[in-house]
Amino acid sequence: MSKIEVNQISSQCGSTLTIGQSGDSIQLACGATQSGFGRTGTVDWNTTAITADPANAVSGTGYFANTTSAAFTITLPTSPSAGDIVSVRDYAQTFATNNLTIGRNGQPIDGLTLDLTLNTNGAAVTLVYVDGTQGWKSVNSNETINAIRYVAATGGTVTCCGDYKIHTFTGPGTFCVSCAGSAGGSNTVDYLVVAGGGSGATRYGGGGGAGGYRESSGAASGCYTASPLGVCVSALPVSATFYPITVGGGGSGVTCDNSPTSATSPGNRGSNSIFSTITSTGGGGGIGQDKTAPTSPPSPGGSGGGGSYNPSFGAGNTPPVSPPQGNNGGNGLGNPNYSVGGGGGAGAAGGNGSPTTGGAGGNGVSSSITGSSVTRAGGGGGGGSLNHPVSAAPGGTGGGTAGGSSPGSTTTAGTANTGGGSGGAYGYPGNSGNGGSGIVIIRYKYQ
Repeated sequence: MSKIEVNQISSQCGSTLTIGQSGDSIQLACGATQSGFGRTGTVDWNTTAITADPANAVSGTGYFANTTSAAFTITLPTSPSAGDIVSVRDYAQTFATNNLTIGRNGQPIDGLTLDLTLNTNGAAVTLVYVDGTQGWKSVNSNETINAIRYVAATGGTVTCCGDYKIHTFTGPGTFCVSCAGSAGGSNTVDYLVVAGGGSGATRYGGGGGAGGYRESSGAASGCYTASPLGVCVSALPVSATFYPITVGGGGSGVTCDNSPTSATSPGNRGSNSIFSTITSTGGGGGIGQDKTAPTSPPSPGGSGGGGSYNPSFGAGNTPPVSPPQGNNGGNGLGNPNYSVGGGGGAGAAGGNGSPTTGGAGGNGVSSSITGSSVTRAGGGGGGGSLNHPVSAAPGGTGGGTAGGSSPGSTTTAGTANTGGGSGGAYGYPGNSGNGGSGIVIIRYKYQ
């Protein structure tokens, strides 16, 4: 039983209140509002198809969106409240040709700070606002929403090239992925990972090997021109997580004093560079006088160090990966000329010593992952010998440096952030420069 009071209809506790008879329509008076009823997951459909943003969608309304002529955006309500609801339906089966974007208007959609793009013909979606954390949640959709979402991340130095973002790390850092994207947008990243180059040896010193060079093909992010080492190499999938970045330093340069009886100083291996599952190995150090190539560091590496006149050389692509991350160093040449080998490069093995010159550093390879072509990972040139005479050799293209040819000379350091090897030095005294530091570059489609 119910009773009617002024401006209020109430029932006895536990009873059911029925208003009207079967078939009746209950209507609020003009200017009256309702509260407490809420919505039951339905909307009132606007049967006039829209072809542009309706000055922000209105809660409780469904829209037939006609993208026959052009793609457009429907913007969700400003300052929504929990329970607000908006529906959208493809009017003319044209969402695949001209996408409909649902603008989030500052609130998340399914917990992501990204607009929702519908790109499937006939798609329909109902969005209900839940809270500031998840924002608008999709319900009562006619299919799993094929939303176009793109990788979103921070870290390193970020630049843009058209629809692509490029993160460059010249030192340690973190690649922080906040959105892993989707197949309709982007969900993988291309990469270039170069390790630190090795330093050249002293006293008939072979050149330092280039840092290991690993790259994907570029097919996932704009088809830039990758190096030959990137051919058919897949981009990496990413998750919404933190990826520590390691950028390898170059191997430290070495010295040899003024005594003819002093021991030779082999070059030092560069340090590894790492991103996700990709590790590029530091370049091998050059080999010095009367020394055979050891089976452990410093001479093997991403690319191997050049050999002294024993003859000998450092092995590249150590440990092995496919495609190879580098090449062997060059062999030296013994009596009577005593020339030495160049360090290996990413694109070619180090040159062998000849009767008149040391072996040249192996050339590096070029990539346009940053938007312009840059050559990296060249090997260091072999040192010369004024006593015989043998000329010092040039470094390989891509950061490798030339060998030294006179007592007291110091070879220059490999170019920073190329992974280039430094040249080998001649004799006593003599110094080799540091190998060049490495680099990590990550590229993906962001819109």
